[in-house]
Amino acid sequence: MPRVFQRVEAVRRWRSERGRVATRKLADTPALFAEMRQPTTDYVAIPTVSSETRRYIPIAFLSHKVIASNQIYVLPSATLYHFGMLTSGMHMDWVRQVCGRLKSDFRYSNKLVYNNFPWPQDVPEKRRSAVEAAAQGVLDARAKFKGQTLDDLYHPLLMPKLLYVAHRLLDRAVDRCYRREPFSSDHARVEFLFNLYQRLSAPLTAPVKSRRREGSPGTTTQPCPALPTRPAARGSAPRPKTTRQRGPDIQFRLFDISTV
Repeated sequence: MPRVFQRVEAVRRWRSERGRVATRKLADTPALFAEMRQPTTDYVAIPTVSSETRRYIPIAFLSHKVIASNQIYVLPSATLYHFGMLTSGMHMDWVRQVCGRLKSDFRYSNKLVYNNFPWPQDVPEKRRSAVEAAAQGVLDARAKFKGQTLDDLYHPLLMPKLLYVAHRLLDRAVDRCYRREPFSSDHARVEFLFNLYQRLSAPLTAPVKSRRREGSPGTTTQPCPALPTRPAARGSAPRPKTTRQRGPDIQFRLFDISTV
Protein backbone atom coordinates (compact mmCIF):
# COMPACT_ATOMS: atom_id res chain seq x y z
CA MET A 1 0.00 0.00 0.00
CA PRO A 2 2.82 2.53 0.57
CA ARG A 3 3.50 2.62 -3.18
CA VAL A 4 -0.19 3.22 -3.87
CA PHE A 5 -0.21 6.17 -1.47
CA GLN A 6 2.91 7.57 -3.15
CA ARG A 7 1.20 7.34 -6.51
CA VAL A 8 -1.95 9.08 -5.27
CA GLU A 9 0.12 11.84 -3.69
CA ALA A 10 2.01 12.33 -6.96
CA VAL A 11 -1.32 12.71 -8.76
CA ARG A 12 -2.51 15.26 -6.19
CA ARG A 13 0.66 17.36 -6.59
CA TRP A 14 0.57 17.19 -10.37
CA ARG A 15 -3.07 18.29 -10.56
CA SER A 16 -2.66 21.08 -8.02
CA GLU A 17 0.18 22.61 -10.04
CA ARG A 18 -1.71 22.77 -13.34
CA GLY A 19 -2.86 26.08 -14.82
CA ARG A 20 -6.31 24.77 -15.74
CA VAL A 21 -8.87 25.46 -12.99
CA ALA A 22 -10.82 22.26 -13.62
CA THR A 23 -7.63 20.20 -13.24
CA ARG A 24 -6.71 21.91 -9.96
CA LYS A 25 -10.15 21.07 -8.57
CA LEU A 26 -9.51 17.41 -9.34
CA ALA A 27 -6.61 17.53 -6.87
CA ASP A 28 -9.29 17.16 -4.17
CA THR A 29 -9.96 13.61 -5.42
CA PRO A 30 -6.53 12.32 -6.49
CA ALA A 31 -7.54 8.67 -6.18
CA LEU A 32 -10.21 9.02 -8.90
CA PHE A 33 -9.75 9.14 -12.64
CA ALA A 34 -10.26 12.56 -14.20
CA GLU A 35 -12.38 11.04 -16.98
CA MET A 36 -14.26 7.76 -16.81
CA ARG A 37 -14.16 6.49 -20.39
CA GLN A 38 -13.12 2.91 -19.91
CA PRO A 39 -14.97 0.59 -22.33
CA THR A 40 -17.48 -1.81 -20.84
CA THR A 41 -16.78 -4.35 -23.59
CA ASP A 42 -13.60 -5.87 -24.99
CA TYR A 43 -12.01 -3.54 -27.52
CA VAL A 44 -9.50 -3.17 -30.32
CA ALA A 45 -6.53 -1.04 -29.27
CA ILE A 46 -4.46 0.96 -31.76
CA PRO A 47 -1.26 2.67 -30.58
CA THR A 48 -1.17 6.40 -31.23
CA VAL A 49 2.48 6.17 -32.29
CA SER A 50 4.23 3.26 -33.98
CA SER A 51 7.60 2.77 -35.66
CA GLU A 52 7.71 3.49 -39.38
CA THR A 53 9.95 0.44 -39.86
CA ARG A 54 7.13 -1.98 -39.05
CA ARG A 55 5.24 -3.61 -41.87
CA TYR A 56 2.11 -3.63 -39.71
CA ILE A 57 1.07 -1.50 -36.74
CA PRO A 58 0.65 -3.97 -33.83
CA ILE A 59 -3.09 -3.65 -33.19
CA ALA A 60 -4.56 -5.83 -30.43
CA PHE A 61 -7.79 -7.09 -28.90
CA LEU A 62 -7.88 -6.20 -25.19
CA SER A 63 -10.20 -7.13 -22.36
CA HIS A 64 -12.42 -4.45 -20.89
CA LYS A 65 -10.58 -5.16 -17.63
CA VAL A 66 -7.39 -3.72 -19.13
CA ILE A 67 -7.32 0.02 -18.43
CA ALA A 68 -6.82 1.99 -21.64
CA SER A 69 -4.10 4.61 -21.36
CA ASN A 70 -3.91 7.90 -23.22
CA GLN A 71 -1.46 6.36 -25.67
CA ILE A 72 -3.97 4.20 -27.53
CA TYR A 73 -7.14 4.61 -29.52
CA VAL A 74 -9.89 2.16 -28.65
CA LEU A 75 -12.67 0.70 -30.73
CA PRO A 76 -15.28 -0.84 -28.38
CA SER A 77 -17.33 -3.84 -29.52
CA ALA A 78 -15.20 -4.29 -32.64
CA THR A 79 -15.45 -7.59 -34.52
CA LEU A 80 -12.86 -9.79 -36.17
CA TYR A 81 -13.79 -8.19 -39.48
CA HIS A 82 -12.94 -4.71 -38.20
CA PHE A 83 -9.72 -5.97 -36.64
CA GLY A 84 -8.78 -7.70 -39.89
CA MET A 85 -9.39 -4.62 -42.01
CA LEU A 86 -7.40 -2.35 -39.70
CA THR A 87 -4.40 -4.66 -39.37
CA SER A 88 -4.22 -5.38 -43.10
CA GLY A 89 -1.69 -4.26 -45.68
CA MET A 90 -4.45 -2.25 -47.38
CA HIS A 91 -5.04 -0.13 -44.29
CA MET A 92 -1.29 0.19 -43.70
CA ASP A 93 -0.79 1.54 -47.21
CA TRP A 94 -3.41 4.19 -46.38
CA VAL A 95 -1.68 4.96 -43.07
CA ARG A 96 1.68 5.52 -44.75
CA GLN A 97 0.17 8.11 -47.07
CA VAL A 98 -2.13 10.15 -44.84
CA CYS A 99 -1.12 9.79 -41.19
CA GLY A 100 0.85 12.39 -39.27
CA ARG A 101 4.36 11.80 -38.02
CA LEU A 102 6.20 12.04 -34.72
CA LYS A 103 9.74 12.51 -35.98
CA SER A 104 9.44 9.83 -38.66
CA ASP A 105 7.19 7.39 -36.79
CA PHE A 106 3.52 6.87 -37.62
CA ARG A 107 1.17 9.04 -35.55
CA TYR A 108 -2.26 7.49 -35.97
CA SER A 109 -5.31 9.73 -36.06
CA ASN A 110 -8.96 8.88 -35.60
CA LYS A 111 -10.08 11.87 -37.68
CA LEU A 112 -7.53 11.96 -40.47
CA VAL A 113 -6.68 8.27 -40.89
CA TYR A 114 -9.60 6.20 -39.61
CA ASN A 115 -12.58 8.38 -40.48
CA ASN A 116 -11.36 8.88 -44.05
CA PHE A 117 -10.29 5.30 -44.72
CA PRO A 118 -12.27 4.02 -47.75
CA TRP A 119 -13.84 0.79 -46.51
CA PRO A 120 -14.82 -1.73 -49.20
CA GLN A 121 -18.36 -1.38 -50.49
CA ASP A 122 -21.05 -4.09 -50.65
CA VAL A 123 -18.81 -6.90 -49.39
CA PRO A 124 -20.38 -10.35 -49.89
CA GLU A 125 -20.78 -12.41 -46.73
CA LYS A 126 -18.39 -15.03 -48.10
CA ARG A 127 -15.54 -12.55 -48.41
CA ARG A 128 -16.32 -10.95 -45.07
CA SER A 129 -16.12 -14.39 -43.47
CA ALA A 130 -12.78 -14.97 -45.19
CA VAL A 131 -11.42 -11.79 -43.59
CA GLU A 132 -12.67 -12.88 -40.18
CA ALA A 133 -11.06 -16.32 -40.55
CA ALA A 134 -7.75 -14.78 -41.65
CA ALA A 135 -7.88 -12.26 -38.79
CA GLN A 136 -8.35 -15.10 -36.33
CA GLY A 137 -5.35 -16.76 -37.98
CA VAL A 138 -3.23 -13.72 -37.08
CA LEU A 139 -4.38 -13.89 -33.46
CA ASP A 140 -3.72 -17.64 -33.34
CA ALA A 141 -0.22 -17.14 -34.75
CA ARG A 142 0.54 -14.53 -32.08
CA ALA A 143 -0.70 -16.87 -29.34
CA LYS A 144 1.92 -19.47 -30.26
CA PHE A 145 4.72 -17.20 -29.09
CA LYS A 146 4.19 -17.15 -25.35
CA GLY A 147 6.10 -14.54 -23.41
CA GLN A 148 6.81 -12.35 -26.44
CA THR A 149 5.35 -8.89 -26.65
CA LEU A 150 3.82 -7.32 -29.74
CA ASP A 151 6.95 -5.20 -29.97
CA ASP A 152 8.97 -8.42 -30.23
CA LEU A 153 6.63 -10.06 -32.73
CA TYR A 154 6.44 -7.04 -35.04
CA HIS A 155 10.14 -6.28 -35.12
CA PRO A 156 10.91 -5.43 -38.78
CA LEU A 157 13.75 -7.97 -38.95
CA LEU A 158 12.66 -10.63 -36.44
CA MET A 159 8.96 -11.10 -37.21
CA PRO A 160 8.22 -14.86 -36.96
CA LYS A 161 7.54 -16.50 -40.31
CA LEU A 162 4.31 -18.04 -39.01
CA LEU A 163 2.94 -14.60 -38.13
CA TYR A 164 4.17 -13.10 -41.41
CA VAL A 165 2.39 -15.81 -43.43
CA ALA A 166 -0.81 -15.26 -41.42
CA HIS A 167 -0.69 -11.55 -42.24
CA ARG A 168 -0.12 -12.23 -45.93
CA LEU A 169 -3.20 -14.46 -46.00
CA LEU A 170 -5.17 -11.69 -44.30
CA ASP A 171 -3.90 -9.18 -46.87
CA ARG A 172 -5.20 -11.34 -49.72
CA ALA A 173 -8.58 -11.76 -48.05
CA VAL A 174 -8.90 -7.99 -47.55
CA ASP A 175 -7.77 -7.24 -51.10
CA ARG A 176 -10.56 -9.45 -52.45
CA CYS A 177 -13.10 -7.35 -50.58
CA TYR A 178 -12.12 -4.45 -52.82
CA ARG A 179 -11.79 -6.27 -56.14
CA ARG A 180 -11.24 -9.73 -57.59
CA GLU A 181 -7.97 -8.94 -59.36
CA PRO A 182 -4.88 -9.00 -57.13
CA PHE A 183 -2.93 -5.79 -56.60
CA SER A 184 0.51 -5.86 -58.15
CA SER A 185 2.13 -3.59 -55.56
CA ASP A 186 1.58 -1.28 -52.60
CA HIS A 187 1.51 1.60 -55.07
CA ALA A 188 -1.40 -0.04 -56.89
CA ARG A 189 -3.30 -0.32 -53.61
CA VAL A 190 -2.72 3.35 -52.81
CA GLU A 191 -3.87 4.44 -56.25
CA PHE A 192 -7.01 2.32 -55.91
CA LEU A 193 -7.77 3.66 -52.43
CA PHE A 194 -7.47 7.30 -53.45
CA ASN A 195 -9.67 6.76 -56.48
CA LEU A 196 -12.23 5.07 -54.22
CA TYR A 197 -11.99 7.89 -51.69
CA GLN A 198 -12.54 10.48 -54.40
CA ARG A 199 -15.61 8.63 -55.64
CA LEU A 200 -17.08 8.15 -52.17
CA SER A 201 -16.45 11.72 -51.03
CA ALA A 202 -17.81 13.35 -54.21
CA PRO A 203 -21.46 13.48 -52.97
CA LEU A 204 -20.25 15.26 -49.81
CA THR A 205 -18.79 18.24 -51.64
CA ALA A 206 -20.98 21.09 -52.92
CA PRO A 207 -20.27 23.18 -56.04
CA VAL A 208 -18.78 26.61 -55.35
CA LYS A 209 -20.04 29.58 -57.31
CA SER A 210 -17.53 32.31 -57.99
CA ARG A 211 -18.70 35.86 -57.32
CA ARG A 212 -19.26 37.85 -60.46
CA ARG A 213 -18.64 41.55 -60.66
CA GLU A 214 -21.04 43.69 -62.56
CA GLY A 215 -19.95 43.95 -66.16
CA SER A 216 -17.38 41.14 -65.89
CA PRO A 217 -17.46 38.11 -68.19
CA GLY A 218 -19.59 35.17 -67.08
CA THR A 219 -18.05 32.65 -64.74
CA THR A 220 -18.66 28.96 -64.45
CA THR A 221 -19.35 26.82 -61.43
CA GLN A 222 -16.44 24.58 -60.42
CA PRO A 223 -16.60 21.71 -57.95
CA CYS A 224 -14.86 22.12 -54.64
CA PRO A 225 -11.83 19.80 -54.29
CA ALA A 226 -12.44 16.64 -52.31
CA LEU A 227 -11.37 17.37 -48.74
CA PRO A 228 -11.02 14.96 -45.82
CA THR A 229 -14.37 14.53 -44.13
CA ARG A 230 -15.50 13.93 -40.58
CA PRO A 231 -18.63 12.35 -39.14
CA ALA A 232 -21.13 15.04 -38.21
CA ALA A 233 -21.21 15.85 -34.50
CA ARG A 234 -24.39 15.31 -32.53
CA GLY A 235 -26.77 18.20 -32.96
CA SER A 236 -25.07 19.51 -36.07
CA ALA A 237 -26.72 19.94 -39.44
CA PRO A 238 -27.23 16.69 -41.37
CA ARG A 239 -24.92 15.81 -44.24
CA PRO A 240 -26.06 15.21 -47.78
CA LYS A 241 -27.24 11.65 -48.24
CA THR A 242 -24.67 9.26 -49.66
CA THR A 243 -24.44 5.53 -50.23
CA ARG A 244 -20.90 5.38 -48.91
CA GLN A 245 -20.28 2.44 -46.60
CA ARG A 246 -17.98 3.31 -43.76
CA GLY A 247 -16.43 1.47 -40.87
CA PRO A 248 -18.35 0.35 -37.80
CA ASP A 249 -20.85 2.76 -36.30
CA ILE A 250 -18.78 3.10 -33.16
CA GLN A 251 -16.72 6.11 -32.29
CA PHE A 252 -12.98 6.14 -31.97
CA ARG A 253 -12.11 7.83 -28.70
CA LEU A 254 -8.76 8.79 -27.28
CA PHE A 255 -9.00 7.78 -23.63
CA ASP A 256 -7.15 10.31 -21.57
CA ILE A 257 -7.65 8.49 -18.30
CA SER A 258 -4.07 8.49 -17.05
CA THR A 259 -3.71 10.86 -14.14
CA VAL A 260 0.00 11.64 -14.16
